[in-house]
Amino acid sequence: MSKIAVTLSNAPKPAGPYSHGVVANGFLYTAGFGPQDPATGEVVPGGAAEQTRQVLRNIGAVLAEYDLSFDDVVKVTAHLEDLADFAEYNAAYAEFFTEPYPVRTTVGSRLANILVEIDVVAAIPQG
Repeated sequence: MSKIAVTLSNAPKPAGPYSHGVVANGFLYTAGFGPQDPATGEVVPGGAAEQTRQVLRNIGAVLAEYDLSFDDVVKVTAHLEDLADFAEYNAAYAEFFTEPYPVRTTVGSRLANILVEIDVVAAIPQG
């Protein structure tokens, strides 16, 4: 198996020893992204909807590195600090994805000063 690390200058800097993404076996796996502004590293202000939008913009930057879009995403894992924010998160999420939707797992998690963290798996078209 070959494994290619993806690290971008236009995405928030990793907070530890990990890559923004990894390409392996025809898939792009992203790290879990929070709602940091890539230019400043600061968490964007606002509630779960605005944080979800920023998280997905960050993920979109990684997808774009391989000419992928949210249409190529097959799996989403989302962590919410408070599951009471689900409706707000879900509405913002729906702005980025179209049918057929990827499979998704959304769980409540203790997060470090953020409301939302998301990672995705995208299929890289063969051809």
